[in-house]
Amino acid sequence: MNKKIENKDLWLLGANVAVWAVVLLVLPLATFLSTGDVTSIGTSFMVAWRQFQSSIVVYFINFYLLGPYLFFKRRNWWFVICNLILILGLNSRFFLLYFNRPNIPPHLHHHVPGMDSRMWIGIFSGFLMFFVLNCVMAAIAIGIRHFVRIRQIKQQLKEEKAKNTEAELAWLKNQINPHFLFNTLNNISSLTQIDSDAAQDAIAQLSDLLRYAMYETNKKMVPIDGEINFMSNFIDLMKLRCNEKAIINAKFDIHNPKLEVAPLLFISLIENAFKHGVSSNRPSNIDICLKEEEDRLVFTCDNTNYPKNDTDRSGSGIGLENTRRRLELVYHGRYEWEQSITSDNIYHVRIILKTNQ
Repeated sequence: MNKKIENKDLWLLGANVAVWAVVLLVLPLATFLSTGDVTSIGTSFMVAWRQFQSSIVVYFINFYLLGPYLFFKRRNWWFVICNLILILGLNSRFFLLYFNRPNIPPHLHHHVPGMDSRMWIGIFSGFLMFFVLNCVMAAIAIGIRHFVRIRQIKQQLKEEKAKNTEAELAWLKNQINPHFLFNTLNNISSLTQIDSDAAQDAIAQLSDLLRYAMYETNKKMVPIDGEINFMSNFIDLMKLRCNEKAIINAKFDIHNPKLEVAPLLFISLIENAFKHGVSSNRPSNIDICLKEEEDRLVFTCDNTNYPKNDTDRSGSGIGLENTRRRLELVYHGRYEWEQSITSDNIYHVRIILKTNQ
């Protein structure tokens, strides 16, 4: 499979070329600054090129070929063998110097004893120096490539985590109990026989509620005014299910119209209050409050506690779990959660959000 070349790959190649260009230009620049002779620049550059050409070849081949396709795929022996062949091939010029040396007249050997041995020592010393230099250059290339690779892997993991978080948030946000919709429609259907005007108002509220949930909550944060309208409509529709023994109070005290909050964050708690706080034959109370306090947003919900029996799965507590999970994902380190049942059997939940980033 052909790997698509991305902008970051081109930037990386450009950075490598730029660094080596600077290395090659250091000697010509130093020569020019010391002598002032422009013609010496070309000669100095060729000297630098001859000194570093094998290192440049070793670096780029290890960085783009041997590293990604052998070393990082744990083909270590092939990596070592290929590098040895590469480095020995690039430095074979030292041995060619001996065979390409000018012919020395036989009578000069008597005046320069040990000429061959000293030449071999010089050739071997030069070869050993460049061999070690090329090995170090291969190690540097692998080290830099490893650093780049780790950063790319971390970036990919970060992007995948962000995508997974967004998907999880979208799923959690859409976990409004579908029973609410069916029960509300049934209540509206019954209401049409009693009060058609009230039924029309309820249908309008339900339409606004569904429109907001479908089209206005696609962002990570939404204006608080929209959330308040949504919660008000939701509470009004839930009241249709309550009898005269239920007392429902809702208070919203927000001063900053630009304040933003995660969409549909509190709705599961309100729905939970109606599920567990309203009885058909006993007095019921629900108190909901959302207020702004300096740099904090405080939501409280208190309701009478009428636990469901084991056969009633409408109140399994998944709404609370979803809310806690959303708080951790969106407001990590910036929220407080309180949950308790008082001595007089009132279920209490409180959320404090720090609105300043």
